[in-house]
Amino acid sequence: MLAIRPFRRLWGVTYLCSVADWLTILGLTSLATQLTTNYTAQNFAFTGVLLSALLPGLIFAPLGGLLADRFDRRKVMFVADLFRCGFLLSVAFVGTSWWLYIANFLASASAMMWIPSKEAAVPNLLKRPDQVETANQLGLVMTYGLATVTAGGLYAVVTRIAASVGLPSGFFGELGVAKVIVVLIALLYLASAILVLTRIPELSIRKPRMAGISHEQAEKAAKPVKEADQPGLGTLIKDAGKYVRSTPLVRGLLIGAAGAFAAGGAVVGSAKPYSASLLAGDSAWGLLVVAVFIGLATWMGGAPKLARRLPHDRLFGISIVLAGLALILVALSPHLTVSLVAVAIVGACAGAAFLTGVTIIGSQVDDAIRGRINAIYQSMMKIIVFGSVSVVPLLIGLTKPRTIMAWGNPIIIDGTRPVMLGGGALAAVVGIIAYRQMDSRRSEPIMADLRNAIRRRPRRVNGLLIALEGTTAADTAVQASKLAEWLRSVSPRPVVLAADPALDDERLATIIGNASLSGARAQALAAAAVRADIVERNVNPALDGGSIVVMERFVDSPLAHLSAVAGLDAKELEGLADWATGRLRPDVTVLLDADPGANVPGPISVEDQWRVQNLLSEMAAADPDHYVVVDADGPADEVGDRVRTAVAAVLAQRKLGLAPLAEEAR
Repeated sequence: MLAIRPFRRLWGVTYLCSVADWLTILGLTSLATQLTTNYTAQNFAFTGVLLSALLPGLIFAPLGGLLADRFDRRKVMFVADLFRCGFLLSVAFVGTSWWLYIANFLASASAMMWIPSKEAAVPNLLKRPDQVETANQLGLVMTYGLATVTAGGLYAVVTRIAASVGLPSGFFGELGVAKVIVVLIALLYLASAILVLTRIPELSIRKPRMAGISHEQAEKAAKPVKEADQPGLGTLIKDAGKYVRSTPLVRGLLIGAAGAFAAGGAVVGSAKPYSASLLAGDSAWGLLVVAVFIGLATWMGGAPKLARRLPHDRLFGISIVLAGLALILVALSPHLTVSLVAVAIVGACAGAAFLTGVTIIGSQVDDAIRGRINAIYQSMMKIIVFGSVSVVPLLIGLTKPRTIMAWGNPIIIDGTRPVMLGGGALAAVVGIIAYRQMDSRRSEPIMADLRNAIRRRPRRVNGLLIALEGTTAADTAVQASKLAEWLRSVSPRPVVLAADPALDDERLATIIGNASLSGARAQALAAAAVRADIVERNVNPALDGGSIVVMERFVDSPLAHLSAVAGLDAKELEGLADWATGRLRPDVTVLLDADPGANVPGPISVEDQWRVQNLLSEMAAADPDHYVVVDADGPADEVGDRVRTAVAAVLAQRKLGLAPLAEEAR
């Protein structure tokens, strides 16, 4: 992922802004405490800073989505960063508590303009839709991991710098180091603005960026649509509402998110009094918080792996249902140990649902409306959680506490347990509704998917798919045949050479010739039909039977060829390939890295072969976990030896059940 330059730069910008966000909470709280001598006001400092940062999300998030879909996203982010810099900088110079809260509110409102544009732009920086989940995972790790640690460490260093170097107490002015921290925050936002404007022109692109285009081409594609051709804000709002109503996937996503956020708010609002009901002392509260975050971190890391065995639409609904059932267990728990396990499960399922929801928006929602859907998703989270947290204490107060004995342990039954019970039931019901709305595989039983997920194996059971990709069909056909022949001699499993190049060419030529297809799009559809037939008739049955399937030019080479030579949209081709193959991806892809200029001239020019090779190289660099690049220059037998050695080493390293092949290759 980080091999993709625009995404890597945006990831760095996200790091700067996330550090600034966490520092803002720490720095403004410290400054607010110093700006007043009133004890009550000092105690309100942290709450005031937090509320003034959260409230803009309730008001301005939808507006941020509209701006992301109507204007140049790079310019929106640049202006928002400048506003954040200016508002935070003004706090240091105005030096009054009332302006501190106002400026923080305005800076947070600017962030609501920045976030939807950033989230909507991320998928356009990637090579393939299946990379969106990894991108979101990296973003969460950056925001809640690296940035948090950096901000805490930076705050500690800056606050101790005066004492460490022996500077006079008034060296930093009347407000001391807190003022320096606020200035530092403003400079971080300024650095972000400069980087966004000068180093990531791809943020302005409205359609998925084709791999291999130059910086000048990116700048040309980044030019926004003329103002006269852009819809008004009212039209954008109506279009968003119509899209949600008419799209079951998004409708189910928002329904499920609403229930999940309401249940989450119930947990947050009742967690502290609930910990007291366990009669385990003040440490119970801290242990419950730790359990939630352990669950979140664990499942956010594991969700992408689980998504390989469960489709995202199913994973989202199931995660919410399981979170609701776990919350019901929390409500009924008689002991701290049971509560900790159940709370960790709630956190894990909540993390999986949130990450999956963001991934669905990034990978399956059209770019033209992605900003608004992202904004609705984010604003729903803030509004519902904020409302739940506010109402829950009132509901808890309606039940008089009483102590009972359960399995020999005293527990307090108070309002927290009915609230959590109701929240869990709500999440479970809403999760079922969301699942029924979103499920795209109604004909396939969910229990089969769940069994495979629990057994940690893909739907195709024990099969193994190895693909060979390259610029010319002759090279890939020869090496696929050699690899299959060697695997048959050393592997106890059946080995299938799924793609017979002559048969494939014959099918494609027959379809194109009989239908008189001359356009690039029509030929792409015909090629997808042939690929779908091969996968359904040859590949999937072999994989289901546990065979090793070797297939040449499975998806990547045709995609690169049609994108570079025929000029078709890479995003559309990827979607077509995913549909044709049922989102089937190889376990190992061998890229034959040959010098196109050294090949015998074929149906495409050497220049076009270079374009295809460059696109394939970028695909491999973007997904190193599933690619192995082999030098394909030289005699076919020498190249075959390299392919055999590379495949054996990769299979052994990834523990795919063929470790003995590494010794055979040597």
